[in-house]
Amino acid sequence: MKELRAMGIDPYPAAMYPTNAFAAEIKENFKDEDEPRQVCVAGRMMSRRIMGKASFIELMDSTGRIQVYITRDDICPDEEDKEMYNKVFKKLLDIGDFIGIEGFVFRTQMGEITIHAKKLTVLSKSLRPLPIVKYKDGVAYDKFDDPDLRYRQRYVDLVVNEGVKETFLKRTKVIRTLRSVLDEAGYTEVETPILQSIPGGASARPFITHHNTLDIDLYCRIATELYLKRLIVGGFEGVYEIGKNFRNEGMDRTHNPEFTCMELYVAYKDYNWMMDFTEKLLEKIAIETNGTTKVMVGENEVDFKAPYRRLPILDAIKEKTGYDLNGMSEDEMREVAKKCGVEVTPSMGKGKLIDEIFGETCEGTFIQPTFITDYPVEMSPLTKMHRSKPGLTERFELMVNGKELANAYSELNDPIDQYERFQDQLRLSQKGDDEAMFIDQDFVRALEYGMPPTSGIGIGIDRLVMLMTGQQAIQEVLFFPQMKPESKD
Repeated sequence: MKELRAMGIDPYPAAMYPTNAFAAEIKENFKDEDEPRQVCVAGRMMSRRIMGKASFIELMDSTGRIQVYITRDDICPDEEDKEMYNKVFKKLLDIGDFIGIEGFVFRTQMGEITIHAKKLTVLSKSLRPLPIVKYKDGVAYDKFDDPDLRYRQRYVDLVVNEGVKETFLKRTKVIRTLRSVLDEAGYTEVETPILQSIPGGASARPFITHHNTLDIDLYCRIATELYLKRLIVGGFEGVYEIGKNFRNEGMDRTHNPEFTCMELYVAYKDYNWMMDFTEKLLEKIAIETNGTTKVMVGENEVDFKAPYRRLPILDAIKEKTGYDLNGMSEDEMREVAKKCGVEVTPSMGKGKLIDEIFGETCEGTFIQPTFITDYPVEMSPLTKMHRSKPGLTERFELMVNGKELANAYSELNDPIDQYERFQDQLRLSQKGDDEAMFIDQDFVRALEYGMPPTSGIGIGIDRLVMLMTGQQAIQEVLFFPQMKPESKD
């Protein structure tokens, strides 16, 4: 860098570089019979082969890679510049540097579409060497494949590892398709507060922060549900939000403390309608993203073609364990949990026990999309009571590849019932359940003004992208996943 500056070459020029073409587009549109096309491209130099006065480099831009042919006589026609070429190109430019190339497109004798450079411009000097993957006899070595390094230095991962960028482009396509379907259905995209005085809409431990001016604690939202339902009270017929939620919980291959979720609420619908809508939505996303409803996730082929199986949760537990929890007391359920090898604590009520038994013995067995329905009321404090099954609610969770992908209800709109459910959650909190819901008095007040029959759903976008891209770790579909602090060493 210092030597370039000493030669009067700015390694970080400020002027705009007038690109007019990209690698992929050049290759796609090249025809041998056409007149040579003049192009101006820019990108990273990813490889270099020096052969005397001529050289070949590989240039990578945002669309891919293309070969560039460079000769000293073309770049430096004046005799006095030739020594500068030798020094700059052969000694001072490195793999990873950004350069600009002006020239024309041709096909080499080896048949490769190539840019014949007429001018080379230094655009940005790379001060750290890229960990370029090397190959010998078709086998890669010196790979940049350590997960800790890849996730911390995603900027390097994107440059040197093939397929990483494509995963994130598919993520964009998933979200774009999701938004398109909801918009075409006539639903309104909205934004609700991330900082909330009461964290509601889910059973989860929140992150706590402090607002200095108001001198109050605030919480990073764990869900958007209660604010979106306030908008249904306010007269919107269908609203949705795609945004970040935050839960102060463990981290593993399917959990990150901050995650993206889509929540949708539609008036005058119920959970049966929402199941129909959801399976059609996911089928369309799969086709738009991959061209097929079938996706390989590890060793499992998952087919998103509608319709999906629908199975009540207590039937699922009976099917997988042989135990019928219908009508059991809390103590009886606790004994079943112990027999199934499920750890229990004194703070667990019926709902938590059923949730733990299902999670440990059943959840991982549902590979194909399956709606698990009709959860007990203790598990569902925001859900309408089942119209024909006492003690159960109109709720479903969608299981795919052994994990929950979506959670949906016929929403509870009885303010008195809702307040009593919040009171039950308060009692669980007093027993030591730190994931029990807070009482949101303003939300109860909103319901007292009247909310129409409504169905709502939350879909985990990160897990959806994992499925659509065949990834088995959530860190692979997050640009910058949460990591432990980097070692000072």
